[in-house]
Formats: sequence, structure tokens, C-alpha cells
Amino acid sequence: MRDVKIEKVTLNIGVGEGGDKLVKAEKILEKITGRKPTRTFAKKSVRDFKIRRADPIGCKSTFRGKAAENILKRMFEAVEKKLSSRVFDSQGNFSFGIKEHIDIPGVEYDPEIGIFGLDVCVTLCRLGYRVKYRRCGQRKIPATHRVTKGDAINFVSQKFGVQVV
Repeated sequence: MRDVKIEKVTLNIGVGEGGDKLVKAEKILEKITGRKPTRTFAKKSVRDFKIRRADPIGCKSTFRGKAAENILKRMFEAVEKKLSSRVFDSQGNFSFGIKEHIDIPGVEYDPEIGIFGLDVCVTLCRLGYRVKYRRCGQRKIPATHRVTKGDAINFVSQKFGVQVV
């Protein structure tokens, strides 16, 4: 029950506007993952950026299980298997960015699309976390059973061989 596992991995490209740029970002995410991404929408209006509420401003793809592990291995290769300790939060989750999508192994540059960066967000959990989300008999996860920052760093360095600096 103390083993740490990956709950989900989310890849996100935030474009900030709809239209042609968003379509290109969706094509890139589909090339990387092999799945059709879902669009993300603005939660509130920002007049300075000319964004209205409910405008499409990005796209994302979420992975669970073995697919999450495979995608995460590729993403670690893009950052040369090095992460800062600052990317981990107190709940054991971590996020890091990839500046250029062409750094990911197996992805080639397409001059028509251009270059985009993306965010990789990883949520870690332990066995028994279903208690928090189930419909009947929901309970809080005790503090002793939660994933800590140290647990997450140990998990990533042992499972994937990532060097945490």
C-alpha cells in the first residue's frame, strides 16, 4: 500500500488564442501522443490579451496506466533526464516544461507548423487513493498515506533514472 504510482500524466500546450495557431498545436500534440487532444477554454475574460470567456486557448491530452509511463519516459529524454527539485510540490506532484517539441525523440520539425513548447504535469498517488474519489463512503486520505515531496523525488529517480538537482 506504500508503493507510489503514476495516477496520470497530462501534456498541455497553451496557445493563448484560437484559430490557425491552435490547430497547429493540436497537430503537434497528436503527432507526439498518437491521440486526438481535447481543447481547453478560457475561464474568464482578460481584456488586455483580447481573450473572452469560453474562447479556445489551448489543448491537452491525459494518459493513465502504461501509456502514462511510456509518454513520461519520452518526455524525460527531452529534458535529458534532469529535473530541478523546485518542480515538485508538497503533495508529491510535479510539472516541467519542454521548450521545443522537436527535443522529444521521434518528433521531427515541420516548417509549416513551426515550434511549440509544452507542459508536462504528473500526478502521483498510492494504492487506496480511490477512497478519496469514490461515490459512496468518501473519506479523506490520512496525512501518513499521502505522497510527499521526498517520496516523489525517490520514485522518479529510482523508476526512471532521473537526476534531481
